[in-house]
Amino acid sequence: MLKRIIYGPILSRRLGRSLGIDVIKTPDTKKNCNFDCVYCQLGHVPQKITGTDELKGAVTPENVVEGIHSYHKNIEDLDYITFSGTCEPTLNPALGEMIKGVKEISTHPVCVITNSSLVDNVEVRKNLAEADLVVATLVSGYEDTFRAINRPAEGIELENIINGLKAVRKMDKRPRLGVEVMLVDATIDFPVNHTEREIARLKEVLIDIDPDEIELLTVTRPPAEKYIVPVSDDRLREIAIEFENIFGKERVKLVLKGVRKSRSIMKHGNIEEEVYDLILRRPCTFQEISASLGLSKEELTPMIEKMLSSKRIKETIIREKKYYKIS
Repeated sequence: MLKRIIYGPILSRRLGRSLGIDVIKTPDTKKNCNFDCVYCQLGHVPQKITGTDELKGAVTPENVVEGIHSYHKNIEDLDYITFSGTCEPTLNPALGEMIKGVKEISTHPVCVITNSSLVDNVEVRKNLAEADLVVATLVSGYEDTFRAINRPAEGIELENIINGLKAVRKMDKRPRLGVEVMLVDATIDFPVNHTEREIARLKEVLIDIDPDEIELLTVTRPPAEKYIVPVSDDRLREIAIEFENIFGKERVKLVLKGVRKSRSIMKHGNIEEEVYDLILRRPCTFQEISASLGLSKEELTPMIEKMLSSKRIKETIIREKKYYKIS
């Protein structure tokens, strides 16, 4: 169980070096998501769930505390312990208890990365209140665009998400709130969210939510749908300037491609399993695996070749870049 709960360390363009926790694990974890995002790096969700009553394979607080107690001391320069993984973490009703347990044994700040689907739920907000930082996704201020990009389960509506994020911001005890705006382009006729109309509406909604920070980014890994492609760097910079003019430079983060943080000092156990767990969480390039796990080319090359030969992983080429993903 623990090998598939703790994913780390992950070198994130947004959060620095984080130790990831997956709070929902089953043989097919993707069935536990309530979104089927067109840009998801983990692929298509064949069967969305509508709530915690349909949840299978929930991890317990005891599982998480045991895993963190065994793992986090092996890494010397963590920036965050992060709840994200392969499924939406707020679907686990014990999330708040897990965060409390982690904080009892670690001084590292805790971040929850959420698709925002359940933030209108009071109990979910209470769970999120235990975190230091919540990074919540918001792709559009229009219902039709939201539904096209996030493809939510039945009953999830954009208005409720917006109201829920506003409620998070107004809690007496609350985490810092970051809103992640994933901008996408497409090779087909599709309601993309980087047009002037979309950006104008997003600015209106974000003024209303008033988050502590706003993150603008685009697709960098193989998406669920092949017709989804990144927004150009030039367009991203234009949008960032528009946001900075309203919210200030200190609140707007433009996340561009590339990893710019140095390697951590990490004590390795089973290196092959660490590589596998990293790729299980998201498709990675050779360079990303090397940087995240602090492995040299000489150490990593034979490991990748072995895993390819045994068909544990496979290669895929996206926009002339080679990624490794689970077979």
